[in-house]
Amino acid sequence: MVVIAGRDKGKRGRVLAVAPDKGKIKVEGAAMIKRHQKAAGNRGGGIIDRESWLSISNVMIVDPQSGKPSRVRYQVEGDTKTRTAAASGHTIEGK
Repeated sequence: MVVIAGRDKGKRGRVLAVAPDKGKIKVEGAAMIKRHQKAAGNRGGGIIDRESWLSISNVMIVDPQSGKPSRVRYQVEGDTKTRTAAASGHTIEGK
């Protein structure tokens, strides 16, 4: 995914989590925040960096052909529905 808006515009990263009911997404290395964590059990305390939630509208998928941000188009052929990059028409691999 590529961040297209906000302070981390242009950053790329893997999708870590998605909350479709809230319209939010976590992208690796984007929207980093600092959390003060208390030591508990075998976990140490301190200030840790972690990703925050971004709005889904602020990210785009990467086009597999050109490597640039692209919208997603769905093509239905018979009983199969595939995701394709709107810019190039190439299929986007899922999970």
